[in-house]
Amino acid sequence: IVGAAGVAAGAATGGCSGTGEAAPGMLTAGAQIGMRSLLSYQRGEEAAADRAAINYLNATGQSAKGMVETFRRLHNETMFVARHVDPYAVSHPMPADRIAIIDPLARASPHYGKTDPPALDARHQLARAKLAGFLDRADAIMRRYPPSDTSLPARYARTIQMFRFGDRNRAAAMADDLIRTQPNNPYFHEIKGQILLETGQPAAAMGPLRRAVSLAPNAGLIRIMLGHALVASGNNAVLDEAIRELRLALQREPEAGDGYRQLAIAYGRKNDRGQADLASAQAAYYSGDLQTARGLARRAQGSLPTGSPGWLIAEDIYNQRPRRN
Repeated sequence: IVGAAGVAAGAATGGCSGTGEAAPGMLTAGAQIGMRSLLSYQRGEEAAADRAAINYLNATGQSAKGMVETFRRLHNETMFVARHVDPYAVSHPMPADRIAIIDPLARASPHYGKTDPPALDARHQLARAKLAGFLDRADAIMRRYPPSDTSLPARYARTIQMFRFGDRNRAAAMADDLIRTQPNNPYFHEIKGQILLETGQPAAAMGPLRRAVSLAPNAGLIRIMLGHALVASGNNAVLDEAIRELRLALQREPEAGDGYRQLAIAYGRKNDRGQADLASAQAAYYSGDLQTARGLARRAQGSLPTGSPGWLIAEDIYNQRPRRN
């Protein structure tokens, strides 16, 4: 709105002054005013989010010290660059400004000096190791978790690193070592199952993945992997189990395209064309291929009872229209 007003004012000024040369400058100024107004609003929203984060941490009895330290690290990393940044031309408050707001709020909390319970910290370290193992380069993983580090997170990260970049048979053995250390950790069974599945051993992967699902029943992505293994095993006796597991998983991960793809294969193997086409339409839809999704949805409707839940889902997909840029 501010930008539009500036443009209008600039145009009017240029027209009334008799000197058209003023109009371009006023147009530019109006646009800049509008942009700065928007950025100011965004910075206010980010500052409010920071304060809300402090409130949430207080409500759950957790310290905000780590949040402050994170912003201090960002401030140190961007200190020299920040000298040349216009603080009014960015969408987020500068780290120093954020620290100035949240540090006193964090210190005022009765939980400021509180540390996380050891069990929570252990889960956090394993989560960090998993992310590093799957996202970092091999050399970066080994620098962060060298062989001299025999901690459980380090062993977990190196197992994933071996799976991605090294000897997958050795990775499977390393996963077995993790399972022996913590038999009830679902993510160690998950990585063992993933290694077996991605090395062409889906039947062998079913056991570890079933165990992982039993230990983490709310982990939809693990359940999708189990469904994948069941389908890929080629054993028609487990198709009903695969369909059941995939449907449960998709209740928690409703936009997981791979889950729908595996479901389509399972229904196809059972000669249920309507459900197979519907699952394929959903897979295409959540993969961003709306044209294919609409075609498959219309085809699915030809095999599904009119007005049934599946038919209505197909109708919703068919009625979607591409977004205009």
